[in-house]
Amino acid sequence: MPSLTWSAELALDHPQMDTTHQEFVELLAATEHALAASPEAGLQAYEALVAHTVAHFGQEDRWMAATGFASGNCHGTQHAQVLQIMQEVARLAREQQDFGPLGRVMPELAAWFRVHAQTMDAALATHLDQLGFDPATGACRRTVAAESITGCGGASCSPAAPEHTAA
Repeated sequence: MPSLTWSAELALDHPQMDTTHQEFVELLAATEHALAASPEAGLQAYEALVAHTVAHFGQEDRWMAATGFASGNCHGTQHAQVLQIMQEVARLAREQQDFGPLGRVMPELAAWFRVHAQTMDAALATHLDQLGFDPATGACRRTVAAESITGCGGASCSPAAPEHTAA
């Protein structure tokens, strides 16, 4: 049984994002299935998942850049961190025939994605909707704020508090 299946709780009512997320979930399940057959088949399926994730995160990162997120926002930073781990897992399997991390990362990716989609991606979808952002053209019906968003874009996330020094 796959670690993650598509469900209504993952849907964000943002058609392009939902389609991309469904593809991610399907590729994750396909990788788990292939990995059960053989390490080599699992690696091949995982590399398709990594390629999809590069495009998936790139798409969201471009949307954030176009709609006022600061370049170092925590949503984009999390994308970079997860992708770095995914690419290292693929490298270990491909170059060193070390398939242990590949088997261990699959349920972790599923758990991470569930939370990420329901929090950071949900906030991004709301942000895009509020601006009237058109993913096909990159145009916004409403003006993008002059001040960059430095957190994840959600109400529960804020930039790090400034450090205070004792007087």
